[in-house]
Amino acid sequence: MSWEPPSPRVRELIRQGAEVALNPRPEWLAEIDAATLAGEARRPIASDPVLAAATRRTNRSNLLFWAAANVRAPGQPVPANDEAAPLAIARDLVRRGLDESALDAYRVGEAVAARLWVRIACSLTTDTAELREVLDVSLRSIAAFVDATVTAISLRMRAERAALTSGTHAERRETVSLLLDGAPVLGAESRLGYALDRTHTAAVVWTDDPDADPRQLDRAADALAAAAGPDRPLSVIASAATRWVWVHGRPASVALDRLPAVRVALGAPASGVDGFRRSHQDALTTQRLLVRLGSTRRLAGFAEVELVALVTQDAAGADRFVTRTLGDLETAPAEIRDAVRTFIAEQCNASRAAARLFTHRNTLLRRLARADRLLPAPLAGRAVDVGAALEILHWRG
Repeated sequence: MSWEPPSPRVRELIRQGAEVALNPRPEWLAEIDAATLAGEARRPIASDPVLAAATRRTNRSNLLFWAAANVRAPGQPVPANDEAAPLAIARDLVRRGLDESALDAYRVGEAVAARLWVRIACSLTTDTAELREVLDVSLRSIAAFVDATVTAISLRMRAERAALTSGTHAERRETVSLLLDGAPVLGAESRLGYALDRTHTAAVVWTDDPDADPRQLDRAADALAAAAGPDRPLSVIASAATRWVWVHGRPASVALDRLPAVRVALGAPASGVDGFRRSHQDALTTQRLLVRLGSTRRLAGFAEVELVALVTQDAAGADRFVTRTLGDLETAPAEIRDAVRTFIAEQCNASRAAARLFTHRNTLLRRLARADRLLPAPLAGRAVDVGAALEILHWRG
């Protein structure tokens, strides 16, 4: 990775452009993220909230790494990005069963980043000879940098795969994967140390904080098991930031107060091997809903979000439905929206709704009357639509 050093004037132009790239516009980052997570080949990454978040972090890390190097030494070759984000995603990709073909996302990101860099370069000079030299050096630098970084991630993935295919965790993960795929597995219970002929509640336990202590995830798995009963849970490391957990029975309230970085998505309880699979899929659906809607809720169950998960598959359509159905109620104070939502949940019984909200019945009625004035049409006869719209709003961040 070498080339003739550029002229002092071109080095100065590259340095100026790199300073711009060090403070990227939000729409630039959004464009890179959208490209790296688009397409059928990248669906396994885009549909996984933890992998998608790790990809976005890596995109930013790579952009800032290259820009900072060119502020320090404009036009010089940039070594592979050896910071935490790109190396951490190698571990997560392997633990999700993905191979090096997933790294194609970085080639797509390179193309978008190069196009954005051309825009920056064209704003630096009107001299065509200078611009030609800037682009010749910098585009070669971007390509070589991405090559080096992808190679480093690929090497780390091979090392992670070698480590993962040895030891008890590898056997447990392989057994769980076979069960989730519907394959019959002889001796699965003894391999897992977990009974399959019982009622299961699955959970996805994860963190959005890249600096979180991973031991918090394991403590959350233990808290789930304690809330469900005396049996030990089954916990599988799905990625550095995610655990897949199964417990027997139905967990009561799960305390996450001492685990501030942890989020938990629960599946619906279900029985037997089929229930083992179905509850896990429910938990994944719940997690993806929370992330898709930008919800800040740290604990959610499938039973709470099933309707919202179904009606928000088309996110843009769901947004239009909420606005069209609620009108000005969409932006009303929270206590007004909560009054209507609770009133509908209590089958339009004002006394029960007031008791559930710990408020006086007359106060509730005043809030309902105000809501009726804000709605495009009266609540009477439209409770189902209004209730669905309010549920979407409740879970949306």
